[in-house]
Parts: sequence; C-alpha cells; structure tokens
Amino acid sequence: MKLHDLVPNAGSKKNRKRVGRGISAGQGKTAGRGTKGAGARSGEGGHAYRQGGNLPFFRRLPFIRGEGFTPPNQVFFNEVNLDQLSQAFKANEEVTPETLEKARLLRDSRNPTVVLGRGEISIALKIRVHRISTGAKAKIEKAGGTVELIA
Repeated sequence: MKLHDLVPNAGSKKNRKRVGRGISAGQGKTAGRGTKGAGARSGEGGHAYRQGGNLPFFRRLPFIRGEGFTPPNQVFFNEVNLDQLSQAFKANEEVTPETLEKARLLRDSRNPTVVLGRGEISIALKIRVHRISTGAKAKIEKAGGTVELIA
C-alpha cells in the first residue's frame, strides 16, 4: 500500500452543492432561493438586530427594566440597629424576629432580619437573627449578650 492508494471510505465525503451554475446542474436560475422577495435578494434578512419593524430588543431593554438590572433572586433584609434594640428591650430578654415584630421594629416580617452596629448597647441580650454584622456582634458580646444565627 502506498500513499496514493489511500482513499476515504465510500460515502464519508460529499461534494458541496454549487448553486447558480446553469439548469443542467440542478440548482440554476433561482439557485434554491425561490422567486422574488427579500429572501431572493443578496444580503437578505437585514442585520442581526432587525425585528421586522418592531422596536429592536436592545432599544426596548431600557423601557423593560428601568434603570439598570434588577436581580430576580435578591433578598431584602429587615434592618435593626443596636440603638433600637437598647430602647425596645430590657436586660436578659431574648430578641427574635417574633419579638422584634411585636416591638414594631420590622418593616416586613416575611423577610429575614439583620442586626447592624449603629449606636451603643449596654444591656445583655440574647439575640437570635438571620444575620448580624461583625461590629454589632462585638458590641453585644462586650455588653455580656449572646448571638445565635438562624438558618
């Protein structure tokens, strides 16, 4: 066997269709494009963003989503600060989302609760919330309180 004897397997290679080369070739005259209309013309279909008279998608976007992009799965937290806790609770009381709701410190009780570190706290509290800032945690533990996170 020599190099010039090598041939591809039968049926593995197929010649491309050469259109517009006369009627005997089978794809002459309209070359598979039909007759007349936008599809028969060269450069048919317009550019990638053309939408047949509609306002193109990329121009519609600012109207659809307002200013910028809104993440669909974002979580809104009820923010409670230390100065609010020291006013609403007495020493050694337990602070949970339920007790915060009774104290009317939550905006929407369905959302998780976060404690932030604005203000000072001098009383020991047992705090059970979904999230807490590091500064708030340090101030609470310094005052003798405890912090537990809810899953």
